[in-house]
Amino acid sequence: MKLLALDTSSEGCSAALLVDGSVAERFELAPRGHTRLLMPMVRELLAEQGLVPAELDALAFACGPGSFTGLRIATGVVQGLAYGLDVPVVPVSSLAAVAAGAIARFSLSDGAGIAVAFDARMGEAYWACYICRAGQPELMGDEQVCAPESVALVSGSSDWFGAGQGWALRDSFPAAVTGAMTKIDASLVPRASRVAELAALAFHEGAGVSAAKAQPVYIRDEVAWKKLPGR
Repeated sequence: MKLLALDTSSEGCSAALLVDGSVAERFELAPRGHTRLLMPMVRELLAEQGLVPAELDALAFACGPGSFTGLRIATGVVQGLAYGLDVPVVPVSSLAAVAAGAIARFSLSDGAGIAVAFDARMGEAYWACYICRAGQPELMGDEQVCAPESVALVSGSSDWFGAGQGWALRDSFPAAVTGAMTKIDASLVPRASRVAELAALAFHEGAGVSAAKAQPVYIRDEVAWKKLPGR
């Protein structure tokens, strides 16, 4: 299988190429450099493997939540490629990608819980809880956006790890949440290599959408929409 994955959902910009289970990645922390860096990364990865875009079986991208501008960049690129190549796209949660990174960083075993937090700005945090199953993150409950003091753990694990830059807000988190953490890594950001690995698993299980259906997931907009009068 040959799958190209992209991520521009945070200050990190990355592209990864998965070829028959092996992943190569380009990654750079560049808050304002996504547009400039992304396609050169893609071209370098393909050239290294001696591939042309037409040989790709699928595409993947971190669909959010995250930076609205960043999400639109990756969405636009992946849609353009998918239309031109006529291949399916696998959207992957940015929060899940960080949870996968935490599993690798902390060498987590089955049953460990991962609480992922992003800074959503405007006094809010993106939040999701995962449990490690066979080395992969499994979402428990829902992804959400809320005030930092409203984050909560989901039952299912007694061994918790915090991940994501939103943990810089930990002083505002409930004591019951911060006190439950075995370790915290607030430096973890989504990476295309993790997106590629999660997408490959999902693809083999039948996931994949058309270019038109490859859309960003903002969460905040969706919550606001649900609160509109009469909706």
